[in-house]
Amino acid sequence: MNPFLKAFTPEKLSEAWEIVVRDFPHELWVTLYITLLSTLFAIIIGLPLGVILVTGDENGIRPLPKPLMKALNVIINFLRSVPFLILIVVVIPLTRALVGTATGSVAIIVPLVVAAFPFVARLVESSLRELDPNIIEMAQSMGASTLQIVFRVMLPESVPSLVNNFTLAITTILGYTAMSGAVGGGGLGNIAIQIGYSRYKYAVLYIAMIVLVLVVQVFQSVGSRLAVKLDKRIKR
Repeated sequence: MNPFLKAFTPEKLSEAWEIVVRDFPHELWVTLYITLLSTLFAIIIGLPLGVILVTGDENGIRPLPKPLMKALNVIINFLRSVPFLILIVVVIPLTRALVGTATGSVAIIVPLVVAAFPFVARLVESSLRELDPNIIEMAQSMGASTLQIVFRVMLPESVPSLVNNFTLAITTILGYTAMSGAVGGGGLGNIAIQIGYSRYKYAVLYIAMIVLVLVVQVFQSVGSRLAVKLDKRIKR
């Protein structure tokens, strides 16, 4: 019998179900913990950077020196272009300095944040650039300061778009958590690779994949509904 088909015999399915019942609840919690915490830190870092990319542009409301803006763009583009597995290795010294170890579920949060915050910064930049320039010009004509324009005009008006983009960031980071096994981390992605694929327990692999897809759908659904609810342009 084909090795792939052997993985779906009644005995193998029963063994896979035991793994699901025993390990999946905890590993699902680990996946959610890593994903949400990494997304939070990525937003904390990426949101102000995205604001600076827009306001500090030569056509922005508070232009910054061109060399500074160029350096910021180069750093963001560089971090976005580094493959995640390589980034995990590169930031090992930083990971050790921050969490005291380079392995484990907590350790994977550091490279996840480093990989995600440039992505979040670009998403924030995209959301802010969608704003109607007339709204910002009106605020400027009324004598609003830079901070007032950012916190009372730009960010509030961009909330629906930001929510959609942050939802995209969460689902992207969730995909990255599958590589947590590279540093001894846990999570459903790690089970799918280390048990489902490496040990030829394909039933476990597919069940983990289905659960991850369902989690993504939940995040996407909640994010989309929240964005619609916060959109002032939609008449109710």
